[in-house]
Amino acid sequence: MMGNMPDLVCFGEAMLRLSPPHFHRLEQLHQLDAHVGGSEFNVAVGAARLGLDTAWITALPDNPLGRLARNKAREHGVQMPATVWAAHSRLGLYFVEMGAAPRPSAVLYDRAHSAMADLQAGAFDWPAIVAGARAFHTSGITPALGPGPAAEAATALRAARQAGCFTSYDLNYRNRLWTPEEARRLQTPLMEHVDLLITTEEDASVVFGVAPKDADPTYAQTDADQYPQVARALAEKFGFKAVALTMRKNPSVWRNFWSALVYEHGRLHRSAEYDLEVVDRIGAGDALAAGLLFSYLRDGSWERAVAFGAAYSALKHSIAGDCNLATEAEVERLLSNRSLRVAR
Repeated sequence: MMGNMPDLVCFGEAMLRLSPPHFHRLEQLHQLDAHVGGSEFNVAVGAARLGLDTAWITALPDNPLGRLARNKAREHGVQMPATVWAAHSRLGLYFVEMGAAPRPSAVLYDRAHSAMADLQAGAFDWPAIVAGARAFHTSGITPALGPGPAAEAATALRAARQAGCFTSYDLNYRNRLWTPEEARRLQTPLMEHVDLLITTEEDASVVFGVAPKDADPTYAQTDADQYPQVARALAEKFGFKAVALTMRKNPSVWRNFWSALVYEHGRLHRSAEYDLEVVDRIGAGDALAAGLLFSYLRDGSWERAVAFGAAYSALKHSIAGDCNLATEAEVERLLSNRSLRVAR
């Protein structure tokens, strides 16, 4: 049973991530590092660690790997009030090869027919789950998994909106799960139930065909202003309360520049740009979502939320694994421009 009524409800899949250490390729592996991860799982963990009462709704196999995922969520303070335990099922896997310039990191999925992918429509009582919650979050990965997860994502978003929740959706396009046409067809009807869309310029273009010219065809585009144009075009197309875009520059595999912006009701809020020494970039967008939701639900300020979320996700790049183990105090220290000297 649920303890405290959650501030935030997240719905999505967890997988087991397996990586050969020391930059080995999969063909060279003789051991693997293992982490539990998954977009909405990562958001739930990040939000819970920051202090939101957070629930994660999912389907897991009734076996040791399913219990591993459950235990990891609970370890970080995430509530699990409604889990489908699937007999004779599996946890999806994905393998990550860590690259180094000029070879990028690479991902190999083994996730077909996971417990979440085979979820049947009607598995959850969404009005009961979201009752009293302040926010709901899912991503485009969930409807991409199959008909059952797609139907549940739509039902959950409608129920969350009817319950008065603030609804958040990360577009999270994965071309190995579906085509742009499928993604557009299935997700366009969902957007009417979304308050905050989190995406990248590339995903917005691939899925919804939104590019800077859509906001103003005569606009003289530069690198500095193309992102606000995309955010504005998305907000005007779908009527979102807010659109968040992440921006990454990759001079090398292990050095990136990272920032974010939020466009809301004609106002633009930008974060600082962070010069990153990357330990692990997987889960950085999920960390942004967790930071945005935590800060916005606490303060009601998008200017503050984008600064906090970008700093929180910048710190994620320094932490191995999918989940962000940074603390609120570390975010505040980064926002205060404190030095990188050893914290004693």
